[in-house]
Amino acid sequence: MKKNQLEIACFNYESALIAQANGADRIELCENMKLGGTTPNSILVVKVRESLNIKMHVIIRPRGGDFVYSDEELTEMKQDIKQYKKLGVDGFVFGILKENGKVNKKQNKELVHLAHPLSCTFHRAFDVVKNPEKALEDVIDCGFKTILTSGQGVNVEEGILALERLQELAGDRIEIMPGGGLRSSNIKLLQEKLDLTFYHSSAITDNSETANPEEIKELRNFL
Repeated sequence: MKKNQLEIACFNYESALIAQANGADRIELCENMKLGGTTPNSILVVKVRESLNIKMHVIIRPRGGDFVYSDEELTEMKQDIKQYKKLGVDGFVFGILKENGKVNKKQNKELVHLAHPLSCTFHRAFDVVKNPEKALEDVIDCGFKTILTSGQGVNVEEGILALERLQELAGDRIEIMPGGGLRSSNIKLLQEKLDLTFYHSSAITDNSETANPEEIKELRNFL
């Protein structure tokens, strides 16, 4: 039976251990929180994979900034997916746009195909697409299983109506995972509006880059 689940964005090894110990269903591993998350180095990926029993997705994002990538950057993303598939990760998180704000279907399809049979999440590049309803169809067509989004708001609270609308449009074709400023203080508001889904949070409550175990427990309590 489907139920609400929790994914914790982890920017270091310690956060991954904290996430597992406090009831997360899955982690998204990345580095460079100040850049919004970039591809973690392979040493960290190996170390975390060896220590976790829960599912582990890895972000594939070669740099901060926009989501329009050069041929060289695309090649780097492909190499990372090939390498990390061999390390036993459970899925990948990425998203590529065109300069006009549309989903770059060709490049995304190449990466989804390369990642197969592992699941792929289209990350918060979705929050800057020009036409979210058209982008939703494009992302589904590319073969993604999940969209991580704040509903194009500064945070999930601001984007709550858009999240609700996206979930309605998506039906059972793709999972809409709310993320972006999600905390135990506002998750209940989302649950009142949304169907069962994955929820995404870094669970960071101070100026560090490490998840707060008590915050993860609180998030879990609401699920």
